[in-house]
Amino acid sequence: MTIKLKALSVHLFTATGAVFAMLAMLAAVEEKWSLMYLWLVISFIVDGIDGPLARHYHVKKNAPEFDGVLLDLIIDYLTYVFIPAFALFKSGLMDGWTGWFAIIVITFASAMYFADTRMKTKDNSFSGFPGCWNMFVIVIFALEPNFWVILLLVSLLSLAMFLPLKFIHPVRTERWRNVSLPIAFAWTFFAGWAAWVDFHPESWAHWGLVITSLYLVSAGIAQQLVPLRNN
Repeated sequence: MTIKLKALSVHLFTATGAVFAMLAMLAAVEEKWSLMYLWLVISFIVDGIDGPLARHYHVKKNAPEFDGVLLDLIIDYLTYVFIPAFALFKSGLMDGWTGWFAIIVITFASAMYFADTRMKTKDNSFSGFPGCWNMFVIVIFALEPNFWVILLLVSLLSLAMFLPLKFIHPVRTERWRNVSLPIAFAWTFFAGWAAWVDFHPESWAHWGLVITSLYLVSAGIAQQLVPLRNN
């Protein structure tokens, strides 16, 4: 296989995320939340793999006919934002007007964030909360907190999208990557486990989700508080 075909195959691999997004949406419409999240976890795995592959095969040079960044953003908006917001609204976890508030704020703020040219920092982290609502909503499904708690968290994370707070990319942020990457793998495992057992309240996967999520949300801010020393 030539390098050009290998580069093109990376784009095709990325595009499978759109198929998994559709399968997740179909499951969400039928309120099959565990199945929905299993498809979203698969798309999350694809999203974690395609970036390193794209850089390895230099897709911008060897398959420039397709814009991999745009393709990735389209799929990310579906799987990270649109479908999780729909699930949160339809699940009944948010009562009355709070559900409408959540889906409007999540989808609107995330659309603006995804179009923001300042979303990446120099160390390949994210400036502001990167709209990972799929990760947020699966934790909410697992813990089922009071809807006022969910409303507060949605409001804070939406605001955090536009604040000068750093959030790590587990693969591309080099600092602490030897810790961040295994924790990202662990989060994916716990997310799949929680969905597989239909978010059973006694599952240990819930605690794993909480612990790994807290690290992934706070690691970048911790790096801002503890600047890297220049040797």
